[in-house]
Amino acid sequence: MTPEQLAQAQLDAYNNHDIDAFMANYAQDVSVRIFPSNQLLFTGSKAMAKHYTQNRFNLPDLHAQLVERIVQGNIVIDKELVTGMGDRPQSVIAIYEIEETKIKNVWFIQ
Repeated sequence: MTPEQLAQAQLDAYNNHDIDAFMANYAQDVSVRIFPSNQLLFTGSKAMAKHYTQNRFNLPDLHAQLVERIVQGNIVIDKELVTGMGDRPQSVIAIYEIEETKIKNVWFIQ
């Protein structure tokens, strides 16, 4: 898969609340951080799966709409409008770094 296809596959799985399909796109040693502080939220696919199972995929109305995508080499930047996590939609920007065939690093801009 190309980096863009990989980003889309994880987004589709996210919207389907399919943790197995979602995690299939990520490296075992994935790191998720906040940009620009580089604060580590969690590392490793087990910790990531636990977080998304307990804090995202348990929300029945959760949905991320892709607003804009930029692809440059092995970097994909998605701007999304996420609904179902509260009273108002949230604007989210995610940066995905792909190594080989998996997403290795994720940064969320807050």
